[in-house]
Amino acid sequence: MTEDLTGQPPGPAAPGPAPAKTDPAPAGPDPYDNRRQVLYWRLLARLFDGEEQPALESASLEVVEDIGLPSALLDPGTSLDSVVQRHPELAAEFDGLMTPDDDAAGDRDRAAEVRRAALVSKVLLNVFATGSSTVTAEQLARWQSDAGWLERALGGPPGGLRGGRAAGAGLDAGGLGPELAAIEADLVGRMRLREVLADPGLAARLTPSMSLIEQLLRDKGNLSGLALANAKSLIRRYVDEVAEVLRTQVEKATVGELDRSVPPKRVFRNLDLDRTIWKNLTNWSPEEERLYVDRLYYRHTVRRTTPQRLIVVVDQSGSMVDSMVNCTVLASIFAGLPKVDVHLIAYDTRSIDLTPWVHDPFDVLLRTNLGGGNDGPVAMAMARPKIAEPKNTVMVWISDFYEFDRSQPLFEGIEAVHRSGVKFLPVGSVTSSGRQEVNPWFRERFKALGTPVVSGHVNKLVHELKTFLT
Repeated sequence: MTEDLTGQPPGPAAPGPAPAKTDPAPAGPDPYDNRRQVLYWRLLARLFDGEEQPALESASLEVVEDIGLPSALLDPGTSLDSVVQRHPELAAEFDGLMTPDDDAAGDRDRAAEVRRAALVSKVLLNVFATGSSTVTAEQLARWQSDAGWLERALGGPPGGLRGGRAAGAGLDAGGLGPELAAIEADLVGRMRLREVLADPGLAARLTPSMSLIEQLLRDKGNLSGLALANAKSLIRRYVDEVAEVLRTQVEKATVGELDRSVPPKRVFRNLDLDRTIWKNLTNWSPEEERLYVDRLYYRHTVRRTTPQRLIVVVDQSGSMVDSMVNCTVLASIFAGLPKVDVHLIAYDTRSIDLTPWVHDPFDVLLRTNLGGGNDGPVAMAMARPKIAEPKNTVMVWISDFYEFDRSQPLFEGIEAVHRSGVKFLPVGSVTSSGRQEVNPWFRERFKALGTPVVSGHVNKLVHELKTFLT
């Protein structure tokens, strides 16, 4: 404490004016947000316009180079395969790139968000900016590969959204699969397919897909010579790949009850160790601490199956191509199971009995005539005579059931078949994505009949058929 000149301690200071209240300096723009916005604005501009915006292009190039990424990410003409081939360290970053971040509620890594924006922009631009000009076989193959990278970025395998060979992958991504399939179908439609098929080098670049197979099946009547041979080769490759996946799914499901009338095969893999120990516990020697086994017990593995007849009726109108491919393959697989007699009928305005070729889905597809309308009662007239023992018969009817003025006659036929004891199974479609559209009029009546429409996913049909054929 200090004293004044009089020697007295100073009194309390007189209150002065309060210090002026100053606002904190306004925060500047977040550089990370700015960078991310530049990349996404460029993406939107290229998707909706296609023309380069010089300011956005130069700003994006500066961002990409500043964060240490290759400038090839901004080139729509460079495939993702090429980017990863030149920069293999990026491959792992694309896997699961667009899946939800488990640590989203934690601290944000702004620099990582900018990097992610650059990679996401590359994937989306390559897949969705497809232009409108004629497509070459090389361009289609490149798009298919880029679409595979998008599916990987969304957490699935290549083909997981578009279906086909990756059926059953379980990837949904908010219904993006049909959009990708539509883009691929548009690319195939813009390709001079006949010219490509006539050139062995170009045809070898094609990767079989549902969109391509649909186009080949529709155009097969106009192909000949080398073009037809290459088309058949592509169809065969696709059918074999789908069959490999579906056969595995069929084999995974259990069918039939154990047949205990058949003695178990006495091999080591069938040894029931727990039961063997339990049954021989009376032979335990405490002194020797040893269990003496008088008898070995084995598990029964032979299953009892009842001879069944499976009648598959498939609508081959233009909207059911995916179903036609999957069903012909499934029918051939079930036809190879013991004690299952499979009959296959396809129809549009006419019906055709494909049973003689049911063991070869490739041959079946070549005999189909995709397109046109549909006449369900005509198909029912062909299918009903095939019912020998109703209680041992399963009839699978795959269609969108848009019959218009033939709806009532078809439903009456289906109702009669169901009341006779046949296991009737209506299926809206058999696609890899599970997407289906069914006439609401039929959907309500099937529900009232106690035979609701089965989900269109091919896995669901496999499960239902295995259950019915037990």
